[in-house]
Amino acid sequence: MDKKKQHKGEGHRQRLRERFLNTGLEGFQDYEVIELLLTLGTPRKDCKDMAKAALSKFKTLQGVMEASIHELCQVDGIGPKNSFGLKLIKAVSDRYLEKKLVKKTLVNNSKELFDYLYHSIRDKTREHFKIIFLDSKNRVITTETHSKGTLTASSVYPREVVDSALRHRAAALIFAHNHPSGDPKPSPEDIAITRQLVFSGKVMGITVHEHLVIGDNCYYSFADQGHIARMGREFDTQLR
Repeated sequence: MDKKKQHKGEGHRQRLRERFLNTGLEGFQDYEVIELLLTLGTPRKDCKDMAKAALSKFKTLQGVMEASIHELCQVDGIGPKNSFGLKLIKAVSDRYLEKKLVKKTLVNNSKELFDYLYHSIRDKTREHFKIIFLDSKNRVITTETHSKGTLTASSVYPREVVDSALRHRAAALIFAHNHPSGDPKPSPEDIAITRQLVFSGKVMGITVHEHLVIGDNCYYSFADQGHIARMGREFDTQLR
């Protein structure tokens, strides 16, 4: 092999790949994970320095993975092409976790639900409101990001939620949204929109099982706290 054609990090890159193939990510530092992903789109360039710079800028591995292409390109040495690996693995991970939910029963399994949702929306800087559509046996049909809001609120319209449920032929729904502040305590607006969604579902014969508010490695469950059942009783009372 012509050594002149080798870049200075080629041996290091090969050792990283061999480590991963032998032991997975055990023992890897976060910057090494980023470095390995950057190499997927950077065949002829050492990626260690740019990986460390990205981690310094975005603070955590999660922050790097959640960064947009535009934000990644602000890191010296990173461009649209060599950020390919970062964006690919994030998209594949999200799809993998979503597909794992299909046909599963998540009612009464808030921990598994939280695990999926925390991965998908934990580092978002705006509120993301997700809907999980369930069939008549409470198995997941699909998931959908209904809205992306500001730092403090997302726009959720019960009519649009019901339309989506009918389109997917859903018999039941689970809602979730994140609080970028990290505090999962529901706001008065969260409580109000949950009540509207429960009432709207009742009108159409669609059950609302849960509304999860995702914070920093924690969550608030409307179902666990008895709010969903109480709102359902409120609706029944109003019909009498």
